[in-house]
Order: sequence, then structure tokens, then C-alpha cells
Amino acid sequence: MNTEKILVTRTTMPPYEEYIEAIRPLWDSHWITNMGKYHRELEKALTGYLDVPELSLMVNGHMALEMTIQAFDFPEGAEVITTPFTFISTTHAIVRNHLQPVFCDVKESDGTIDEDRIEELITEKTVAILPVHVYGNVCNVEAIQKIADKYSLKVIYDAAHAFGVTYNGKGIGNYGDAAVFSFHATKVYNTIEGGAVAFSDHRLYDRLYNLKNFGIRGEELVVSIGANAKMNEFSAIMGLCNLKHVDDAIRGRKKRWELYAEKLSGTEGIRLFERRGETVHNYAYFPVLVKKDFRMTRDELYQCLREENIYPRKYFYPLTSDQACFKNKYKRTELDAARRLAEEILVLPLYPELEQKELKRIIDILSGNR
Repeated sequence: MNTEKILVTRTTMPPYEEYIEAIRPLWDSHWITNMGKYHRELEKALTGYLDVPELSLMVNGHMALEMTIQAFDFPEGAEVITTPFTFISTTHAIVRNHLQPVFCDVKESDGTIDEDRIEELITEKTVAILPVHVYGNVCNVEAIQKIADKYSLKVIYDAAHAFGVTYNGKGIGNYGDAAVFSFHATKVYNTIEGGAVAFSDHRLYDRLYNLKNFGIRGEELVVSIGANAKMNEFSAIMGLCNLKHVDDAIRGRKKRWELYAEKLSGTEGIRLFERRGETVHNYAYFPVLVKKDFRMTRDELYQCLREENIYPRKYFYPLTSDQACFKNKYKRTELDAARRLAEEILVLPLYPELEQKELKRIIDILSGNR
């Protein structure tokens, strides 16, 4: 058995010398936080790269989402329609804002929220829709916006998986009232820890600034209650360095993603998600669905791979609605498709440095060639 672990992902980092040289000026200025030079540079650079009107940097993706929800000042106890097929952060951000998550089923074709099921969940307490571009698969943004406009609802996209994704020639952050990105170390693009909110209404920039900086707007002026969610300068510099290399990283991911797809698409019992047309992808993940006609169960395959020192992940199992902290606490809705996906999903290792021989070994195990 191979002794080196193949994890589901590997943090992308710039050349060591490049980062060390880039952080050297911090020892001269001693300015390492509080929206310094590099924070401002990264905010501007990402606004351009993601092709969005405005952007606010945050300490991490979760706080970006939590504070975005807070910035809309929804009444306590209001309902937010969302997906249970996501990382737990999505649901936590709603609940920590004292709002009620209403879980909507997803489409088995791509794992995104089922837009045909949203309208039936809307009540007089509904204030927003919070869908997820899961694995970078783009939600049906047109249908969701149409529903939101009909009922005067806000749309906040969890775009944690969708860095660099474009749809119909526009950056994915242009859709909805806001879109939230994660720059965690496991993502396509990282700032070690970090996140951002993209939006078009400039008033949201001021609200988010106040929320992430204690409401401080001057040396002796605090205009509102806030928290501390600022990105530090070391993270901002990591982001600036990684931004120079992110296109190469995505190309590396694409090459490996396409080899997986070519070799596994005809494998009995393995199904791949569909992808929307007019989308430029970031190849963040390679999820497969292990169906009943596969030669072993999903959990057996998971264990088989781990015995070979290959560590896939069951993203996302169980559903957030079924986690111990949320189970049976909120309005019950039918989530049949989401539960089927959660029982079948397995995300395979994918990162630019994944070697050909390692990739082939994973494919051979799934294909039954070993």
C-alpha cells in the first residue's frame, strides 16, 4: 500500500520566496491589520478579477455570510429559504442571526436548490432566499430572481465554491443582492483564511464595513454596533500572491477533472452531475454519485479508498437539517432528493499537484481495474 496520503484537496500556495519577499515590508511598517495597504490592494484586485461592482473583504467566508445576512437587518424570527445540501456554515449563519431556516429540496441533476420548490415554501414571514452554488454548479439564477422579485425577497448566494466562475459572461458575484465567497485554505483560491462579499448597492459596503470593524468610523466615532471580522495583512498578501497563480491552478484542476470525467463517465453505478451551459467553471471539486447498481455501497467505496491511503469526503452528509444541532428544530419539508444525494455523494481528491499515477490509481479503484 502507498504510504503517502492523498487528501481530498491540497492547499495551493505561491513560491516560498515570493511570499517571503512580499511580506518583508510589514517589518518596516509594522502595520499588519486594520485595513492596511495590502487589504486595500486585494479588495481592488478581487473586484476586478471576479468582475463585480463592489466587494468587501472579511476574515473568513463564514463571517462574510453571517454579516451579510445581518447587514440586511431582517426582523428576528423571519424565515430564510435555503438548501440543506451544503456545508454547515450556511445554516449556522442564518440561525446565528436569529432567523429560521426553511429547507428546500435540491435537484438531483446538479445538487443546487430546486427552484420549482421554492414558491410553495414562501410565507408572510419569508424575507430571503439563500441558495448555494454547490461544487461551483450554478443555481438557476434567473428563476430564483424572478421568484424573489415577485415576493419582494432578498437573494443572498453562498458562492463559497464558486470563485472565478462566470455565467452568461458575467462573474457569478453579479447575481442576487449579494454573493459570498470563501478563501479558506481548502478552496480553489485562498488567503489562508478569508472571505468576501460581492454586491452592487454601495450602501451595503458601509454596513459591512461597520459590522466588521466595531462600527468605528473615526478615532472618536462609533456609529453602530459591530464585531471584528477584518482580514489581516499577512492573509491579504497571501491572497495577492495566490491571485497571480490562480489561473494556472484552475487549468491544472481542469486537466485532472477532465481525465476523471473521461474515465469514469461510463462506469456502471457511477453518475456525474450535470453542468449548466454558458458557464465557465473553476473545477473546484470532483463529486460522484455512487448508485445502487455500483458493485459496492458509497460507504464501502469510501472505506476501500481510505485503506489505500486515499481520503475522499462525503460532501455533504448528513444534510445540515439532519445534524444533531438542527434536527427536528425547524419546519419540516420534503427533502427526498437531497437525502438521496447525501447518501450517494463522494468527492474525490482533486488539486493541481495530483500526480498522474495517483489519479490513475483512484480511477482504477472506481473502475474495478484493481
